[in-house]
Amino acid sequence: MMFDPNAPVEVVTLRDERKSEADAIGRLIVEAFAGEPQGGQFERRIVDALRADGALSVSLVAERDGRIIGHVAYSPVSIGGEPAGTQQWYGLAPLAVRPDCQRQSIGAGLVRTGLDALHRLGARGCVVLGDPAYYTRFGFAPSGDIMFPGVPPEYFLALSFDESVPRPAGDVRYHDVFYPA
Repeated sequence: MMFDPNAPVEVVTLRDERKSEADAIGRLIVEAFAGEPQGGQFERRIVDALRADGALSVSLVAERDGRIIGHVAYSPVSIGGEPAGTQQWYGLAPLAVRPDCQRQSIGAGLVRTGLDALHRLGARGCVVLGDPAYYTRFGFAPSGDIMFPGVPPEYFLALSFDESVPRPAGDVRYHDVFYPA
């Protein structure tokens, strides 16, 4: 395939979600996670509950041609039994990109923009449960002192924003919605 300098450029805009977009974001999440056991409904419930509880600290969308094609959510986590938010650590979850828009760096842009937003909030760090091959490129790495019970340590990754400040240690707990009854 040759590069065509006259071809139209499809611009992707990364921005904060708008209140009116909750349903569109929910549909996107279901579409992106359609192959998962609950067909994306679990991930959609996570974002809806975080939003309803005021725990959706950063919620960004990727938009192209007026359509939402990606979304990422960040919410406070508890580490070592401390109340969520007191340590200024956040969890990245979920990250969703429309299947036909994946592998176009849209998810990477959402992750980077979200991490920048956390910096502006004064966050000390972020954790993620995911593919190390994907998330290590953003600086995430396995951490022996921050753990998520029941998960192989290589898949639970942490990113400290200020290495000069001692990191909290212990088990991570996300918002209650992440733990279905």
